[in-house]
Amino acid sequence: MTDTTFSPKHTLEVAGSCLCLHAQRAARALARHFDDAFRPLELTNGQFSLLMSLNRPEPPTVRETASFLAMDRTTLTALLKPLERRELVIVTPDEKDRRKRRLRLTPAGHALLHEAYPIWQRAHAELETLISDAEALRIGLKALVAHIDEAVSAW
Repeated sequence: MTDTTFSPKHTLEVAGSCLCLHAQRAARALARHFDDAFRPLELTNGQFSLLMSLNRPEPPTVRETASFLAMDRTTLTALLKPLERRELVIVTPDEKDRRKRRLRLTPAGHALLHEAYPIWQRAHAELETLISDAEALRIGLKALVAHIDEAVSAW
């Protein structure tokens, strides 16, 4: 009979070296930090990012927003639902192409961003004090995303 037990040393190797695992853990820690900060506004960090991504002169489409936030449209739609219920965002058909939907901040959405932005600034400043070279980390993360996106599009 062949032993099919997977060696714990491989698990330790993955736990110690896997870039994806460490990025996921860092993302979850960051999300918790901002979720805690935004809790008084009944807002999550994901919702804040979505609202900020809609704060532009021309309302973006669902596809453009999903691409900007690096998420699929189904996930974006689920993230939009509570914001629509709170009347922070409205979804309207595109005037030129009725198949496309545009996402627009409402006055209440803009007002919430006014409240949330100083909270984000404080929470972000707290994080920056914990990182010896925050700008180098930002540059590295952006480069990693760009390289992965480039490699994936080449396939």
